[in-house]
Amino acid sequence: MSGTDGPKPVSPLVKVGRDVFAGTAGGIAVTLVGHPFDTLKVRLQTQPTNPPIYDGVLDCLKKTIKWEGPAGLYKGVTSPLAGQMFFRATLFGAFGGSKRWLATNWDGTPRELSVADFYKAGMMTGFAAAFTEGPIDFYKSQLQVQIIRAKADPNYKPPYTTVGECVKATIRQNGIRGPFQALGPTIVRNTPANAAFLGTFQVLKESAAKKYDCKVADLPGLTVMAAAGFGGLLYWVLIFPVDVVKSAMAADTIVKAERTYPDMVTTTKKLWADGGFKRFYRGFTPCLMRAVPANAAMLYTVDKVTAMLSS
Repeated sequence: MSGTDGPKPVSPLVKVGRDVFAGTAGGIAVTLVGHPFDTLKVRLQTQPTNPPIYDGVLDCLKKTIKWEGPAGLYKGVTSPLAGQMFFRATLFGAFGGSKRWLATNWDGTPRELSVADFYKAGMMTGFAAAFTEGPIDFYKSQLQVQIIRAKADPNYKPPYTTVGECVKATIRQNGIRGPFQALGPTIVRNTPANAAFLGTFQVLKESAAKKYDCKVADLPGLTVMAAAGFGGLLYWVLIFPVDVVKSAMAADTIVKAERTYPDMVTTTKKLWADGGFKRFYRGFTPCLMRAVPANAAMLYTVDKVTAMLSS
């Protein structure tokens, strides 16, 4: 009997749990590496035009450290760190589930994923993940822009100074829909961006595995990180103007009657009037600086943790 026994099939629940755990580990890695760049990006995106608070990314970095110390670069980090369990669970749970669903024919028989399938899985993942990433981005942005308002108005007093206080104020003001203030542009950003990001990452890994004649799980770390970094670049190059719209809406006041950017159409028009085409590329430099190392750290971590759990 022992001669016919093989490895037991892995249950779908275990597969999801593996994706969730690996995704959470990757999320912590991307937050620790990428949050300082994200702080600079959001502050450059949301600062006033006349007069601007920062002259560029280096000036923003210098003033952030001068006014708030190095800890200022991690302003609002509690939100993305605390939310990683939910966001990355959705992101990589959905990506793994989407690939498994696409790899199954209607009659239940397995099939090999095509190049297009990887991009479809990324698109489905991006849509699902927007509902968890939206609130995380919202709370993070609310805290990141307070220094801008304080420098623009000496009489400004922040309505909250911690993520916990921000959550309470938001729910009290707008109920459960409060943290979804910028959900629309988050969906518009995430759906195509994750198709490009995760799809390209998978396709490049599959191509590299064929070239090196090895399993995807056995690829060298540098190869995995290069694929992840290139996918991360594509993510931001393709949709950065939408991210500017998202940041403007997420950083706006939580009081509906006082909002400058109440919806995507109005926000787009006002940003265009504020600076034309260039207005939609504020903060692009720190974003690109973040894209390669942060996404390489995240997806390398996810791959290695997944391989470890699978073994």
